[in-house]
Amino acid sequence: MQQRSQTVSAKPAEQEFLEADDAAAHHTFTMQVATRWSDMDAYGHINNAVYLTYLEEARDRALSAIFASVPGEIGYVIVRVELDYRHELTREDGPVTVATTFTTLGRSSIRTRESLHGADGTLAIEAVAVLAKFDRETRKSEPWNAAERAAFMRVGATPRA
Repeated sequence: MQQRSQTVSAKPAEQEFLEADDAAAHHTFTMQVATRWSDMDAYGHINNAVYLTYLEEARDRALSAIFASVPGEIGYVIVRVELDYRHELTREDGPVTVATTFTTLGRSSIRTRESLHGADGTLAIEAVAVLAKFDRETRKSEPWNAAERAAFMRVGATPRA
């Protein structure tokens, strides 16, 4: 199994930023992603693999926001992704809006609920991802520390029982 490794700097992102939905028990981070001509496939719609890139971009920005006040770098890998394709999108349906919610906090993992909508609000993708904290030196997962756990809980992640 190939794992995607990512390190998040604890500095705020200097780019278009996310909005958090404070009304919900779980905060939902949203951002818009532009569709590109190169995202298209021979059928004239966004290629199925490109949706993973859109979700990753939004997830990474959300994590940067969550960890902005946590010192140091925090590495993680994707260990599971589930996608349900609900509706096709073409380049003309962009920009797309990606929503990311961090739901369940484990000892060394965090589960997300994600969705992707076309510019007109059409639901195109529903997804769930599981990320594990990753130590680049040992090449193994490790537990979230107290500051990292607190950061996830501030945005509504619930510790797994």
